[in-house]
Amino acid sequence: MMKRILLALAITCAIVVAQAQTTGVSDERLAKLKAEVVAEVEKQYTLAQQINDMLFSFSELGFQEYETLTYLTQLLEKNGFKVQKGVANVPTAWIATWGSGKPVIALGSDVDCIPKASQKPGVAYADPVVTGAPGHGEGHNSGQALNIVTALVMKKIMEREKIPGTLMLWPGVAEELVGTKAFYVREGYFKDVDACIFTHVGSNLSVSYGDAGNNGLVSVKFSFEGQAAHAAAAPWRGRSALDAVELMNIGWNFRREHLELTQRSHYVISDGGDQPNVVPSKASVWYYFRERTYPDIKKLFDLGVKMADGAALMTDTKYTYEILGSAWPGHFNKPMAEAMYSNIKKVGLPAWSAEDQLLAQATQIEMKSKETKGLDVKLDTIVQPSDTKPIMMGGRQLIAMGGGSDDIADISWSLPTIVLRYPSNIPNLPGHHWSNAISMATPIAHKGIIAGAKAEAMTLLDLFLKPELVKASWDYYKNEQTKEIQYMPLVGPKDVPATYLNKDVMVRFKPQLQKYYYNPAKYKTYLEQLGITYPTLRDDQKKAIEEKKAKG
Repeated sequence: MMKRILLALAITCAIVVAQAQTTGVSDERLAKLKAEVVAEVEKQYTLAQQINDMLFSFSELGFQEYETLTYLTQLLEKNGFKVQKGVANVPTAWIATWGSGKPVIALGSDVDCIPKASQKPGVAYADPVVTGAPGHGEGHNSGQALNIVTALVMKKIMEREKIPGTLMLWPGVAEELVGTKAFYVREGYFKDVDACIFTHVGSNLSVSYGDAGNNGLVSVKFSFEGQAAHAAAAPWRGRSALDAVELMNIGWNFRREHLELTQRSHYVISDGGDQPNVVPSKASVWYYFRERTYPDIKKLFDLGVKMADGAALMTDTKYTYEILGSAWPGHFNKPMAEAMYSNIKKVGLPAWSAEDQLLAQATQIEMKSKETKGLDVKLDTIVQPSDTKPIMMGGRQLIAMGGGSDDIADISWSLPTIVLRYPSNIPNLPGHHWSNAISMATPIAHKGIIAGAKAEAMTLLDLFLKPELVKASWDYYKNEQTKEIQYMPLVGPKDVPATYLNKDVMVRFKPQLQKYYYNPAKYKTYLEQLGITYPTLRDDQKKAIEEKKAKG
């Protein structure tokens, strides 16, 4: 009898140990820790607001985020993180780590801003801080605030609870140029990372999995070289590089009619010559070739090279090209997204004030948005893969039509990755525009950051304390996401980050912007420093809102 009892106890103990190894933590303990991190994140509201407002005031374009680099890395070092700067040969890129062992969880978010998007926060009409200067017309000033608050809360809990694992924070430098993340991957910075949570500003609290529905792209500059000459006295002796640029663009625009409906392509003439009386010996055109799959992106790029060949042949000029950046179409992890969404439902959307909604509605009216309902008050559902319902066109099955791009996709094809979107933007605005900066140093942004940080912190607890979630995430990555599609970088082994981009613009505007850098030691918020009443509306905007209310 005693042998049977001992055998039964041994079996029971083995089952308990096996369950502990599988789950890592009891549901009760995990729930208590999640409630604690939510409360701790709420206590970090002021820090989140200060980080957000500081980066907003810097207004730095891609590859020139030097003030952002110094401020964030000093803050992280002060809080015990080990910082490596200049990663992937990008001066403003860095990686900060804390902790030890597995799992290694990366938290990333972009930091660069938009050209000519300077805007005073909280003002519902065009009112730049510095006329013509860059500004955060997308909201990349907010994501690092979210991640750092989350990381500091997690560090406190992990130290006390002796939770093993490593936190890794990193910036998306020059995301608007899709300029760095493929290089991070190429240089191996994510080789030993178990999972990545990326945060990106949005107008709701949401996450998705599978095919994100966006385009990938390759960013290429074509530089033509001809022969200078006096444009009036001896034009026959010249060979115009600008003519080559214009002929390439004409050729592309004619060919555009006969390209797949999923492509998006656009260009700017980055160098059109020096002055009209000199035949331009040098000129450049910068293209984004966007498509829904790697082969199709490559096909567009090859076609662009053919156009350049033809333009050079017609003008008796020569050309070279330089890859400035790239991004794959995104694909995000289902188990991680489902875990995140479970936590999102527990957090919910922020409680928007009447002032928050007033600013949002006035901005939407100013921008003639189709909907002027203000900020979202209903939580998004989890976003499923975009290509589950393909379009039929001309007898051919097409996947989703695509749109924007983000080089977080290159990391998503390297390890399990999700993107958490948090509600700091005003909905239904143009994007990449000064109006998108209006909310980004106001209580709208601050509340959205805190909501996102709560969801992120709870999901980090899931990843650190539930090893089965990390395992399931890798199973999805290996057996579904990459079963038939293998990542092939669009940047080559000899391509280098285009760190010279935007330098001239920032040299011009930085002295003016420095006068308006946020001083948290003196002012509670950036709104207070700028002397802005929140929200600031014109009388006609107030009238339009009152009329809308009266109509119901």
